[in-house]
Amino acid sequence: MSEQESKKEQVEQEEKLNDEATEQKETVDQPEENETTETPELTDEEKIAEELNVLKNDHIRLMAEFDNYRKRTLKEKSDLIKYGGEKALKELLPVVDDMERAISNMNAVDEASKAIFEGIELIHKKFMDYLSTQGVKPIVAIGETFDDSLFEAIAMVPAPNPEMVGKVIDCTRTGYMLNDKVLRFAAVVVGQ
Repeated sequence: MSEQESKKEQVEQEEKLNDEATEQKETVDQPEENETTETPELTDEEKIAEELNVLKNDHIRLMAEFDNYRKRTLKEKSDLIKYGGEKALKELLPVVDDMERAISNMNAVDEASKAIFEGIELIHKKFMDYLSTQGVKPIVAIGETFDDSLFEAIAMVPAPNPEMVGKVIDCTRTGYMLNDKVLRFAAVVVGQ
């Protein structure tokens, strides 16, 4: 609860107390002409009790406000730990794309090319293992129903069969998740 809200509630309480005091004054029998009007003053004990109630109320509100603050900062801290490396990991994804393109374009024709091909595959595997330990996982796209919270549609083509309408036919760029958050949307072709 913010200071403004607590001040607003305090003003509302004072107005409520003033309204109750006004109602009490109105309900007291009207004095006869001979009687003098006396307003009962609060005794010292009643004043202290009223002040104690106000302080207790303020204390309870401050405790609740602090508890909310503590919970909010704990959540922010856990999110920071969970997603702290998001920017660095996102910047590494184009490197993964280039490695995947190199692997798909290499044709092992001779023994020398085969060794290079295996070396790139090994580096790619180690790199993907590292990303998975950091919580990065590829988004499976082909054959899945199009979901705009995971995929970015770059084209719509006629579906090869009726079951593929509204489903992902091709993935042009792999998407990735960091824990439960989309790190990069998958660029896909959707059947219509």
